Amino acid sequence: MIDEILSAGRQNSPDAPSTLEFQEVKRRSVSGVLALISRTFIVQIISFIATLALTIFLDPNTYGIFYLVSSVVNFLAYFSDIGLAAALIQKKEAITKEDLSTTFTVQQVLVVTLLVILFVLSPIIRTQYQIDQAGMYLLYAMGVSLFLSSLKTIPSIMLEREIKFNKLILPQVLETLTFNSLAVYFAWQGFGVTAFTYAVLGRGVVGLVAMYLVYPWRPRFGISRPSLSHLLRFGLPYQANTFLAVLKDDGMTIILTRIIGTTGLGYLGWASRWAGLPLRIVMDNLTKVSFPTFARLQHDKEKLAKAVEVSLKYMCLLAFPILAGMGFVAPPMTHLIPHYAKWLPAIIPLYIYLYNSAWASISTSLTNLLNATGHIKSTFKLMLMWTGLTWAIMPLLAIKFGYLGVAYATGIIATSSIVTIFMAKKHVDFSFLAIVKTPLAATAFMSSFLFFTIRFINSFPALIMIVMSSAAIYSLAIYFFEGKSFFTDTLSYFKIKHA
Repeated sequence: MIDEILSAGRQNSPDAPSTLEFQEVKRRSVSGVLALISRTFIVQIISFIATLALTIFLDPNTYGIFYLVSSVVNFLAYFSDIGLAAALIQKKEAITKEDLSTTFTVQQVLVVTLLVILFVLSPIIRTQYQIDQAGMYLLYAMGVSLFLSSLKTIPSIMLEREIKFNKLILPQVLETLTFNSLAVYFAWQGFGVTAFTYAVLGRGVVGLVAMYLVYPWRPRFGISRPSLSHLLRFGLPYQANTFLAVLKDDGMTIILTRIIGTTGLGYLGWASRWAGLPLRIVMDNLTKVSFPTFARLQHDKEKLAKAVEVSLKYMCLLAFPILAGMGFVAPPMTHLIPHYAKWLPAIIPLYIYLYNSAWASISTSLTNLLNATGHIKSTFKLMLMWTGLTWAIMPLLAIKFGYLGVAYATGIIATSSIVTIFMAKKHVDFSFLAIVKTPLAATAFMSSFLFFTIRFINSFPALIMIVMSSAAIYSLAIYFFEGKSFFTDTLSYFKIKHA
């Protein structure tokens, strides 16, 4: 995979602090994927256990309050950046000290301004959404966490730009471990929403300290007009896309809470959380590495097309069976897990959000491709489409069908992602059939097996047996469609060779 994508000669690409040779991009991309996969294995085990525990200890209303407050802060957090971070990663030329100091200074000014606005608006937020004092403390804690997160932006950017994702492992693992362990412990002790307050503050402090231990950087203040002007050429269009995404998701969540209430939001949050878990494992890692990798390959359309086909194929091979399997095992799981029957009203939304995640695994990767290759206007058009559909459909269906209406709208909007494929193909000539034919066919075989055997899940040993059998059938299906060479090639693809 990586050999086919990145070999055949060397091509210099300016970078900071040193020039990344073509083979070095290859080596770091592969090692980055491996590092992120290993990190994900640890992080997602922690997140899985924590999510399971929290949804046992907490009721849907408390879960909904957490999602509402998160959406409010995430919406404000958009204004803490004007695309400078992404511009630094995407920049073809070497990064200068002026670039770093300008980005850091502008971001700190914006963050502090937003925190002031957040505290000023907090009484209005409390009144409009009937949030109690514990919920307000969570809101304040998330504001402080936003400030702490802004302080580690530059070290994180530099590690991503240099494709040294292995060094990002420690801060992310520690953040996840801190947040989830504190949240679960205090939820178990009956602290309710306050459990998230302690968890958010703990995560912010630990993440900041860990990041500066991994990548020491002395903050510098100062704004260079030439640097700011250059970065904004990419940053502003990129941030416009981000604004639409925030408006579509977090902005709509704030509006919907007034219609469906925090309990309905809790059901949707539960469904969205579980349906998004496979994407956190698979998609986040590949897209994180593919953005700088695609940016380095944008001069060679043939290698770029191959990179797209390979990355999306592996993503679908990993994501599709997990999403399908979760849909089958969800109903019996709600009966097997103690105190989990309260989430039965969220099963239908879960199915729809799983469908949405399947589309997202493709569309997110392709919009990532468009951004990495500088086609920001194309991404902007897509975000306009999705934002328009969201604001046109979701409120109407929410008023008519409640929280289920929001789920129905999510499914309709997800289907529109097919437009992303045609738009991406205008710029990169990849084969979509080559990407999805094996993942879809193998998943269909596995789903057929689950359809007939899921009724026998009446205990955890039975669940484990059927899940393991499903994985074996899926692997055999891949072998049938791809042949033995697929598995041997896959292993060889991830042999890291130094340039």
